[in-house]
Amino acid sequence: MASSFFRRPSLLRLKAGFTPTSLTNHEPAARNSITFNISGTLPRHYAVQVPPSPGLKEPVTSPRDTDKYWQKVKIWENVTKEDFLSYRWQGANTIERQDKLLHFLEKVLPEVLPQPANGDLVSPQTMKRDDFLADVLDGMRLAPMSIRLTPHMLSVVDWTNPIVDPIRRQFIPLKSTLVRDLPRLALDSLYETHDSPVPGLVHRYPEKVLFLATSVCPVYCRFCTRSYAVGGPTESVNKTPTRPGRKRWEAMFEYIEKTPVVQDIVVSGGDSYMLHADHLRLIGERLLAMPNVKRFRFATKGLAVCPMRILDHSDGWTEAFVELSNKGRSMGKQVAMHTHFNHPKEITWVTELAARRLFEHGVTVRNQTVLLRGVNDDLETMSTLIRRLADLNIQPYYVYQADMVRGVEDMRSPLWKILELEKHIRGTIAGFMTPSFIVDLPGGGGKRLANSFETYDRASGISTWKAPGVTGDEVFEYHDPVI
Repeated sequence: MASSFFRRPSLLRLKAGFTPTSLTNHEPAARNSITFNISGTLPRHYAVQVPPSPGLKEPVTSPRDTDKYWQKVKIWENVTKEDFLSYRWQGANTIERQDKLLHFLEKVLPEVLPQPANGDLVSPQTMKRDDFLADVLDGMRLAPMSIRLTPHMLSVVDWTNPIVDPIRRQFIPLKSTLVRDLPRLALDSLYETHDSPVPGLVHRYPEKVLFLATSVCPVYCRFCTRSYAVGGPTESVNKTPTRPGRKRWEAMFEYIEKTPVVQDIVVSGGDSYMLHADHLRLIGERLLAMPNVKRFRFATKGLAVCPMRILDHSDGWTEAFVELSNKGRSMGKQVAMHTHFNHPKEITWVTELAARRLFEHGVTVRNQTVLLRGVNDDLETMSTLIRRLADLNIQPYYVYQADMVRGVEDMRSPLWKILELEKHIRGTIAGFMTPSFIVDLPGGGGKRLANSFETYDRASGISTWKAPGVTGDEVFEYHDPVI
């Protein structure tokens, strides 16, 4: 598989005070060569300098909060800061249907769009707006995930050049860019339903369970590993949404209580951001009361896609989370938040304020990134993302190889790319802020370090793996995309 990831080899030895700032991917060359742009100073970071907020409900301000970035979107050019920062306004203006998305695009797109050719991001070719809209509609008809996008996320897309925009690629499909699925791809590629002792609970690792509280998210990612169940039904995948419900949760609680080896819980879905504050408290209080549970985390993309809820003093979700975090700490149990940023463009001054609020109140936040082709699979983007997260006191926890799920083969990268990224990132930032680069094995093998494969044939793109602590001597295969 030819690649433009690397250029000619460099024998430079980096001196103290110098850091790689980019790894070009615009020119074809040998797979194992690299070029660094070297500068004499470390990259600038933009951590917000604000005094501690006096209380959980008090808003904080930023020197950059006059940047009304949403007003660059034509239909929101008159939306005030007060409205845009309202979680209620974000919810009311979230786009949840295909027809609403097409209507939005008609309003915000120019009549003519630049169109890349042969992977070149600088191209004289163009596409008419109507052709782009038709491409989106055809893409949505084939997509396993339905549409749901917050105004915050829609505001950070470059609508003058949406075809190559890394945010658009994550959420809005184009039929023209889709790639034929490999036969081994599956909607439930991780075999979660095979490891489910009761509905809504996944027990794969001896001490840890996955608690799927809901099937609803604030946004729907094209590449969702749980596309078999998350979101509403689509033309290609029939789904039955799972709403938050105490009766269903009770069976899950009982299993955890009766399985004393379980110590670690991931509350996910869907997304725990979509739980009412009372539901958040109910789940958290119940887990804290179990003697066998030592730690749990709520998984949410909310901080990345709608940070307004963290800041909105009229909403009780953040208060509930902080209360659980504090109570857990007083009991010697950790209650954390695991979030999901994939690109530096997702981080705005609103994000920074929300992260600062959580940090001020002692909430542990970790990030899990998915490596995505055309989004963050180059050294400059991934390095920048990791550093921006570290500056926000969000621990860069995992970088995942994209799962072998159906319908998004255009977004997967080959294994060698994540290996090269780790090689060149490790050592450039503090170890405790360097993520683990992970492959979650298809077929239920669980998470493995990307460099821990048994064999890897780059010509065929097939790697083999074992997970002795989870499945003994069983062998699993990960297949690179055919692109």
